[in-house]
This record gives sequence, C-alpha cells and structure tokens, in this order.
Amino acid sequence: MQSAGPLAFGPEGILFVGDTRAAAVVAIVTGDTTGDPATVEVNVAGLKRKVADALGTTPGDISINDLAVNPLSGNVYLSVSRGRGPDSTPVVLRVDGSGSLAEVDLVRMRSSSARLPNAPAPGATGRRNRSLRAEAITDLAYFDGQVLVAGLSNEEFSSNLRSIPFPFGSVDGESVDGGAGIEIFHGAHGRFETNSPIRTFTTFAIGGKPHLLAAYTCTPLVKFPLTDLTPGNKVRGTTIAELGNRNRPLDMFVYEKGGEDFVLMANTSRGVMKITTSGMDRSNGITDRIADKAGQEYDTIKALQGVVQLDRLNRDNAVVLVQSDQTFALLTVALP
Repeated sequence: MQSAGPLAFGPEGILFVGDTRAAAVVAIVTGDTTGDPATVEVNVAGLKRKVADALGTTPGDISINDLAVNPLSGNVYLSVSRGRGPDSTPVVLRVDGSGSLAEVDLVRMRSSSARLPNAPAPGATGRRNRSLRAEAITDLAYFDGQVLVAGLSNEEFSSNLRSIPFPFGSVDGESVDGGAGIEIFHGAHGRFETNSPIRTFTTFAIGGKPHLLAAYTCTPLVKFPLTDLTPGNKVRGTTIAELGNRNRPLDMFVYEKGGEDFVLMANTSRGVMKITTSGMDRSNGITDRIADKAGQEYDTIKALQGVVQLDRLNRDNAVVLVQSDQTFALLTVALP
C-alpha cells in the first residue's frame, strides 16, 4: 500500500482500504471475527499522542484519515499517515474496547486489490491547486457483494461511482471497469454539476429499493438507485436536500431509533446532523436555486461538538473521533 484513506468493513472481518496514491482498493483479511459489539465501549483520550507513541514519532507527524468499526468484534480501525506529503507512510491501527492500540500488519496479512483504471494522474491539480489524485477515492462501502467506490476520474464526468464485485478478480491488482459518471443539481450554485466528488455516502433502502445516499460539499444530499450504477452509464442523481452552504460533510451512516430511520452526518462547520429519512421515496428533487436550506428536515445535535469521523458501534451507540484544537479523542456516544 502507498496510502491509507477511507475504510469500510465487508463480510468475515474483511477491511477495505482506499489507497488514493495508488488509485486502488485493498481488501485485508483481518481475522478479527469474534466479540460482542453490544458490550463494547471505546473511550480513548489523547488519541493522537498515543498513536504517535505507538509509532515512535510525534503527534505533529500523524494524520488520522478515517475510522471504521468492525461489526463482528466492535474493534475500531483507524487509517493513519505517518509523516507528511509524498513521503508519508500508511498505517492501519486497531483499537479494542480497553483502549489498547495495535498496528495491523499490512505485509503479512492476506490481501487482494483492485486498481481504478481512470483515476486522475499523479500530480494532477484542480481549483486552488488541490490534488485531484488525492480525491480518486473519497469514500467506499461494501453492499451485497459489491465494493462501492466514490471519487474522481480523469473523464469528462469526473465525479465517479464504481461498483466492484468482491472477491476481486485477481490477487495481483486486476483492473476494474471505469464506473458511472455522476451528475447532480447543486441548489446552492443553481446549476447541474459533474465535477464535484461525493464526500461521504451510505447505502439505504428507499421505497423498498437499494439506494446510495450521498453528500457533497456545500451541502447537497442526493439519492441514486444502485441499479443505475452500471459501467459507462451517465447517472443523474435526485437532490433531496440542501443542508446549508459553506460546509463540507465528513462522515455518515443510517440507524434506527424509535421505529424510524435517520441519517447521522458529521460536518466541518454545521455540526452533527440527525436527518429524517421520511419522505425520501416521494421526493421529486430540488431543481431550483436554493439560498440556504431545503428538502429533508434535520436537527443539529448540540451535544456533539468537534466530531470529524463517526461510525455505528451497535444498536444504541456510535463511535466518534472528536477534535479539540490539536487534541483528539475516540469516544462512545449514545445514538441521538
């Protein structure tokens, strides 16, 4: 692996890691298949310092990129960069219920990979000199035998969604298809867009059919039928909400509370949102310019401040990565 970015779990404790630098998805057989997530409670203060100590470096040399909870064990996995820039080293860490950290052996564990054939070239840049290669994989998830991968491609419709069958076709990095080009209506901008990547997504049944629910910067919430994500297809999503501009979504998942389903989403400037799923199946979509907010209703969870990553731990709780200044903590919190 050249880098460790977005994380997601599949069956049998298999961990999927987005390697943006190599433009590949790596599947790792963790062997972590036993435990009881219902009894796990993870609370680790001073996380960045503990990660740095475990890796023999300083907190300033550490970037925590993503977290994912293993649904079989309740252990929390972190993707980490040790160092800065092109010379940084990818690391995956496991945190158990006692708060102990252990490095995942990326060399010795069995793994396979799938390359993305049409990723932005290394060194390619976009607006404000941002790295396009770093956005080749912005999020991923496993669903019904497929690894779903969001990010940018080098094609005209650069916003891209891929559905890769798993197990991958080869253990030596067999290439996959080019995925589907994505178009959405961005209400805050008042126009259709094809070049903005999905920032985070989750899968959810809407109207009895499997959908991908995706969030974008500034902040459209868009639904896509999974059956539309076929190779080479140009897919126009349905924008079911505008959640407020000047904001970037960070992480999200769906959960059930009191007999209803909700989306919990962390954001850079608008806190943690609890978004209702009611009426998503009936929404015809936003197609006009929106000054601020429209569509699905939500509450801001004021008790959750500084959340930069989150994942569901069990039926009643989530694990959140909280940042306060340069201090990070991994906490178990009740689902709101």
